[in-house]
Amino acid sequence: MRKLLLSLVLCNAFAWGPQALAQQAPAAAQAEDELPGPISLELNRLEPQGAACRVWILLKNQGEAAVDPLRLDLLVFGKDGVIGRRLALDVGPVPGRKTLARIFDLSNQSCDGVGALLLNDVLLCGGADPAQRAACLPRLTTSSRAAGVSFDK
Repeated sequence: MRKLLLSLVLCNAFAWGPQALAQQAPAAAQAEDELPGPISLELNRLEPQGAACRVWILLKNQGEAAVDPLRLDLLVFGKDGVIGRRLALDVGPVPGRKTLARIFDLSNQSCDGVGALLLNDVLLCGGADPAQRAACLPRLTTSSRAAGVSFDK
């Protein structure tokens, strides 16, 4: 009886397997296309602007969908490792499959005094839904080209 049952199960699997896989493949591919891609944030350069420091950040959305809004919670550290200020920075909208630059000035801050930036949290990401915001932080990666200044998460 066991052998007969096992044979029926195996025959059923072979008979229906390709059709079932063919039906599931488009659905899986569609779901994969809808997954949001990573968003890279690069501290590209720091530029003195009188008594201020101009910060250039490059954002690259590798996903298909735009992210709007995107608001970041950034901490700026001095060379001594002490937090100097906290910023809520609106960098969205970020279109899908797009790289763009965002520029902001740190008033009364010399660029030589900046030691690091920390992406502390995501305040908004694609809407006010807390689930969207929570899912956004793992998508973000950080890097820095500014000599002697790290950009971490």
